[in-house]
Amino acid sequence: MMNTNTNTERFADANITDTKIVRKAQGMPASDGAGVKLSRIIGQPSLKRLDPFLMLDEFGSHEAQDYIAGFPKHPHRGFQTVTYMLEGKMGHKDSVGNEGVIEDGGLQWMNAGKGIIHEEMPQQTQGRMRGFQLWVNLPAKDKLSEPGYQDIPTADIPEVELNGAKVRVLAGEFNGVQGPVKTQAIQPQFLDLHLTSNSTLSIDTDLSHAGFIYAYEGKIEIGEQYLEKGQLGVLEFGNRLLVRASNDARAIFVSGSPINEPIAQYGPFVMNTEAEIQQALRDYQSGVLA
Repeated sequence: MMNTNTNTERFADANITDTKIVRKAQGMPASDGAGVKLSRIIGQPSLKRLDPFLMLDEFGSHEAQDYIAGFPKHPHRGFQTVTYMLEGKMGHKDSVGNEGVIEDGGLQWMNAGKGIIHEEMPQQTQGRMRGFQLWVNLPAKDKLSEPGYQDIPTADIPEVELNGAKVRVLAGEFNGVQGPVKTQAIQPQFLDLHLTSNSTLSIDTDLSHAGFIYAYEGKIEIGEQYLEKGQLGVLEFGNRLLVRASNDARAIFVSGSPINEPIAQYGPFVMNTEAEIQQALRDYQSGVLA
């Protein structure tokens, strides 16, 4: 019986392929909105895009002058925006009547679709504000879908504690727990990983996906590769991602189905052709974007 079990375990192990880092990227200083200081990780010259992800920014400062001007009214069409607040309060309004506040640990997943005009403005004048903004592309069939969004407070984000670590499940699934994000356009998986000293996490991953892991505190190890704070690892997917930490560390893991379609982009408009971009500009200028 022992030999049979051992053979079964070896056979199972042979079917496991590890997700690995194939490239690293370092964020570069940038500003957006009305002068918010941030680090641009995806969307910079060394990592222009990572299909289906168009942009990843990390913003964070104790200094109000670095964030207080916020992101005044601006348009979007053809993709989704994701705002994940680690610390602080960010208010938002849009052209279809939605309004709310994203607070510590909360998430907004917005579908711009055929068009929306919105603003994101800090709801604090002192203290630390820190978080991420991620842009997620949409396939051609969904680019002119109805705009809308989910506002998800931190209390509605499930957390799984395992092997001395904690995982906040924002989208997709971890260890049988489903995240609250409902969009299915790219079948997203979005996890916030909180690792303690000498902890290891095993995350089931999708062989068909593309994506990244970004260390925002401490240092993590994947295979023989390390990521330190502020570094992103572009991943080649197997069906398991092993993340280790020798000391306390935090990272976001994000993946989704590649779209594999042409991209035409002009600022906040992301379509498939230049003709569609010109139509988006005409719609915006004539006031019929949203």
